[in-house]
Amino acid sequence: MKIRTMCLALVAGVAFASCNQAPKGDQATITDAQQAANTSGQTFVVDTANSEVKFTGHGVGKNHPGTFQLSSGTVAVANEQITGGEFVINIKSLALEEQGEMFQTKLKPHLLSGDFFDAEKFGTAKFVITQVEPYKANGQDTSLVEGANFSVSGNFTLKGVTKNITFPARIELDDNTLEAEANFDIDRRQWQMNYGNDRTLGDQFISETVNIELDLAAKRQ
Repeated sequence: MKIRTMCLALVAGVAFASCNQAPKGDQATITDAQQAANTSGQTFVVDTANSEVKFTGHGVGKNHPGTFQLSSGTVAVANEQITGGEFVINIKSLALEEQGEMFQTKLKPHLLSGDFFDAEKFGTAKFVITQVEPYKANGQDTSLVEGANFSVSGNFTLKGVTKNITFPARIELDDNTLEAEANFDIDRRQWQMNYGNDRTLGDQFISETVNIELDLAAKRQ
């Protein structure tokens, strides 16, 4: 009985640790804003009902995953190559995976407040493609996204701040559909989100690193 109890406790402990371990993504490169790509070719319209942006913020021993919905999005394709595109994210659509009063009535409004997204003032965020080129993994730069085949760069505007970010992605494209997947980390401080990032806060510390997972589907117009 004692052995069984110890085993159950060990399994529960490992599961708890896994749930509270910060997710890991590719390290996005962040630079100043770049000139948007000159789009040409066929237009693919994002299926907003089947696309989402997932984020995970984390601190000491805790993760807080959530999602945003896309308001709109288009991708331009010519000769089987992506030539441009842009996506609008509805910040007010923020939904937390965790249920319960503390998360839904306290944490969610806090995230939407001026301490983080300031949704009343900045209700949307935008990503505008500046470059898409083939991704080639090597021993020092291997994407965590299985089958990553492109490196995507784009101007990401959040809270009125625009920075260019570059990350690997898996993009599958045929005559009528486009699917894209990416998993990367960004430093929220680049977009003036500095709340709680002082490491002297101890248990109240919130990491400056935020994990982003993109899952996009689009259809030819």
